[in-house]
Amino acid sequence: MAYAALLSLLQTLEEYLPIPLKKITSDLQNNVSQLLGFLEDPSTKNSLPIKHFEGQIIDASFEAQDIIDSHVSRHVVLSKSVIRRVGSCFLETIAALQYKFPAIHLCGTSVNYMHPGLKLELEGRLKKVIDEFDTILEALSKIKDGKEEASQQGNSSIASSSRFVASNKSEMVGLDQDLMDIKDRLTGTTSKLDIISIVGMGGIGKTTLTRNLYKDSLIEYYFQIRAWVVVSQDYHVQEMFTSLVDSTRLTGGELHQTSIEELAERLYKNLKGRRYLIVMDDVWDTKAWDDIRRFFPDDNNGSRIILTTRQSEVAIYANSNSPIHHMSLLGSNASWELLCKTIFGQEGCPFRLEKIGMKIAHNCKGLPLAIVVIGGLLSKDSKQEYWEQIAKDVNLAVVRNVGEQFMEILSMSYNWLPHHLKACFLYMGVFPEDHEIFVSQLIKLWIAEGFIKPPTPKSFEEAAEDYLKDLIGRSLIQVRKRTHNGEIKTCIIHDMLRELCVKKARDEKFLQIMDWDMRTFPQGRDDQRRVSIHSDILDYLRDVHDSFARSLLYFCKRASNNQLLSYTMSCRLLNVLDALTIRFYEFPIGILELFHLKYLAFIYRGKRKFPASIYKLQNLQTLIVYQGYIDSSKIDTLNLPLNIWKMPKLRHLLFERSFLPCPFPTDHSVILENLQTLSEVTNFKCNKEVLKLMPKVKKLGISYFHDGRTEWSSYEFNNFVYLHHLETLKCLFIATDYRVTAPLPINLAFPPSLKKLTLSGCRISWEKMTVVGSLHNLEVLKLKDYAFEGSIWETKEGEFTKLKYLLIYMNSLEHWRANSTHFPQLRHISLDFCNKLAAIPSEIGDIQTLELLELSECSSSAVASAMLIQEEQQNLENDGLRVRINSIRDNYNSDKDTSLKKVTTPTYQIQCRFLAS
Repeated sequence: MAYAALLSLLQTLEEYLPIPLKKITSDLQNNVSQLLGFLEDPSTKNSLPIKHFEGQIIDASFEAQDIIDSHVSRHVVLSKSVIRRVGSCFLETIAALQYKFPAIHLCGTSVNYMHPGLKLELEGRLKKVIDEFDTILEALSKIKDGKEEASQQGNSSIASSSRFVASNKSEMVGLDQDLMDIKDRLTGTTSKLDIISIVGMGGIGKTTLTRNLYKDSLIEYYFQIRAWVVVSQDYHVQEMFTSLVDSTRLTGGELHQTSIEELAERLYKNLKGRRYLIVMDDVWDTKAWDDIRRFFPDDNNGSRIILTTRQSEVAIYANSNSPIHHMSLLGSNASWELLCKTIFGQEGCPFRLEKIGMKIAHNCKGLPLAIVVIGGLLSKDSKQEYWEQIAKDVNLAVVRNVGEQFMEILSMSYNWLPHHLKACFLYMGVFPEDHEIFVSQLIKLWIAEGFIKPPTPKSFEEAAEDYLKDLIGRSLIQVRKRTHNGEIKTCIIHDMLRELCVKKARDEKFLQIMDWDMRTFPQGRDDQRRVSIHSDILDYLRDVHDSFARSLLYFCKRASNNQLLSYTMSCRLLNVLDALTIRFYEFPIGILELFHLKYLAFIYRGKRKFPASIYKLQNLQTLIVYQGYIDSSKIDTLNLPLNIWKMPKLRHLLFERSFLPCPFPTDHSVILENLQTLSEVTNFKCNKEVLKLMPKVKKLGISYFHDGRTEWSSYEFNNFVYLHHLETLKCLFIATDYRVTAPLPINLAFPPSLKKLTLSGCRISWEKMTVVGSLHNLEVLKLKDYAFEGSIWETKEGEFTKLKYLLIYMNSLEHWRANSTHFPQLRHISLDFCNKLAAIPSEIGDIQTLELLELSECSSSAVASAMLIQEEQQNLENDGLRVRINSIRDNYNSDKDTSLKKVTTPTYQIQCRFLAS
């Protein structure tokens, strides 16, 4: 985690170091930047010298950052002597690195300002460090050489999941559909050479599936030549060619001392004119494909190449025109079947072990490798007590019994990560098992933690999204849910990969999980910098001591507020405080002393007025406060202080309901220039001067409560158009008196950047829908509670060109006139409580992109028209359109997909609703 530690330090240096000390500070910043660049160099990624130095870099970065933050938090001016102390943290590390890597050019910051006697002492210490380093490096090299020699003799630990599965004779279970799909592609009608990529996380069964395809009798008959090569991370081009030539040649002969060029020519000649199947198993790098692809001839005879990898990037690079076959985790039934076959072979499981066995299979979370490993353990002992012990913690059982081998397989993915992604991946360990993680929350946390390198020209949030997509593409994180326009909404991490995160994070002083087995709070600089509390242990911990922890995340269900504050306040240099499972009935005023806080999230059910002293948190980027009521009618409006406008680093403000006062026009000291999210605020006046104070807002949620006395025009809705970066707008108009049904005046205008729009209670005429339809970037439109009013809606040509999701909820619409050209990219239509709608236009079924037409509590005639649309499309052989009819009387229809349902606590349900809003 040297990279993350350096990046965090660099941001601290840029933020806090004073201009008058520019010479010293610029040298120090240059050193840190150059160290970062050195770590980013791909050639240093897995070298032994760098691995040895990473620990030194981490310690030096921690010490340097602690010196700066401690002075800043006490409002002590950073003097030249303090900066020298900071620079001296790196002296030994920098000098030793320059000795081993002469190409590295570092300034040696504080050496130029050092006392001659201290300089001499440093030289002596440095010689000792380098001598020790040479000794360690020599020992590490011998260990590495010994392992390679043992590997050649077949006695090394398992290096890949392919070999692990093969050695355990795993059964192919739950892969029948995968087998059929790929077999169809292998023997398909296309004569052009096709590269078929199979992608999935380690241990998911890529090699098992491919091996069964390779040995299939039809495949053996269909292809004249077949060859299999395991590429792996540390592949050698000559060995790769030798293996392929050896498999494809028709006669024997010596290949031992043949050059790469000769081998490549032989491979090409052996394949030329023949229909061949080549399997490249366990490919990690696009370079491996580049080294060999030119020697696979395409004779338009139906030849195929199967490529297995954990990296989507490799698959796309090999053949961007061919669909990737993504491997899925096994379902419950397939997991149980595989476990049974692993333990009992063709014999059945004894009845007394079935229930506990099914639980164990379920707890493996569909990963075939984990099931095979657990099956091996259970096959040694058929006592029910032993099985019950395994069932309590499957992950622990795997780690204790075959942890080294198992973790080595998963660690290959982690070791292959570039430095900038390692911290982001390990951070997934802060969340409890099976926790569904909201991407918007995760990205805010990554930014507050300092993991995201200041991007150009992208924003921090956009760069963080790219990091997440990269981890997903590497099969390390799974997408759980997507938004209606296809963006990633929530993600999860497999339990076994989470175990890897926790283990690596603990070893690298990155993260400490506090559970029932801990009784002391982390303290001291050498302990973990991040603490995640997963159980209700606060009341049982021993004395509190000052801690250098920078992040506290509470996932406990209950805790004494006093005890929680006591532990929180022991971390005076805290950057992140996430307590979204803890309710405060009085505002935790002590938190406002945590000067370095960048991320703050908690439940607050106290006074409606927020303290003006929140302004003291000048480094705050994200503030999330919600009241945690299941019943939304109990939510009070939280009155925010005017001082919020004087917190320029704020990026995200999220409330359930709040009132944000507008600043005085004469006050030029207020501006939220970095604010991107403001949600939810009430009766916000959108005058042009106020909107200029938050020019970068991308997401805005506003509720207007109308008492019949205030003129709608006073809110100046037409000024939304001046928010040039606005992408998501949620605008609710709520009558406090049910007798008030005054429509919104037509002064509503939106910026062309808008992608998601939710309107409720506007009561605008359908004739004015052109204002919305003309938004050519609009992808999601939700119209609720008579947002538009009238009996007829006639869509027009050229409108809604990018709309993917349309919701109409509770409306008096009777006649909807539209055709397929009006919604060229629409995927999902949801009509709820449209009791008067006579029918859905039949032309809607002709929209080629439409996947789902969903009706809930609509008129019987509308339902009948939807069913007729589906029937007509089926007659046209369009099986891609589904119609779903939901009804309260039918318990909202069993047709709904329940595979993603899980038992949740009320607090978690509220949190989901809040974070997803």
